[in-house]
Amino acid sequence: MSRWEPNTRERLLDAALDLFAERGYDSVTVAEIAERAGLTKRTFFRHFTDKREVLFAGQEVLSRIFAEAIAEAPSPASPVEAVAAGLTAAAAAFGPQRRDRARQVQSVVAGHRDLRERELLKHATLTAAMAGALRARGVPDPTAGLAAEIGGLAFTTGFTRWVAPGNEREFTELVREALAELVAATAALG
Repeated sequence: MSRWEPNTRERLLDAALDLFAERGYDSVTVAEIAERAGLTKRTFFRHFTDKREVLFAGQEVLSRIFAEAIAEAPSPASPVEAVAAGLTAAAAAFGPQRRDRARQVQSVVAGHRDLRERELLKHATLTAAMAGALRARGVPDPTAGLAAEIGGLAFTTGFTRWVAPGNEREFTELVREALAELVAATAALG
């Protein structure tokens, strides 16, 4: 087995997505994913706790990107402007080369209740990272929490539009557009 080749996580994700497409998520084992990737089951578990986590790889990186970009936003930035900086920084990880893979992941997630629940946990974790970064900037609650929730909704809305069939617009554009729509909707609440 070619354990020492680079891009182990990517290879595992590719193998998992191929197998999920061929046989369905429930029918695929960790051992089969590792074998398809040319790796051992032990190597799989060095990178992921289970096959579900293959689909949610990178969450910790996204949380860090959000938090760092919010922290580094200019000091006079409003909470929404700081969140926009976080969204823009995170969107950089979603280049056009990742769109097909993201569509595959979304297809698998959409078909399984436990995966949709895990996706909600991911959303909550990203939102919490944004709220924490805003609080660290001195933004009080409930403003920090509300701005983070709006940022989380903008991220989810932008992502949903980005992976939609036929869409070719950039993720950054879509997430900024979603944030502007949500801020306008919030202002319209009165």
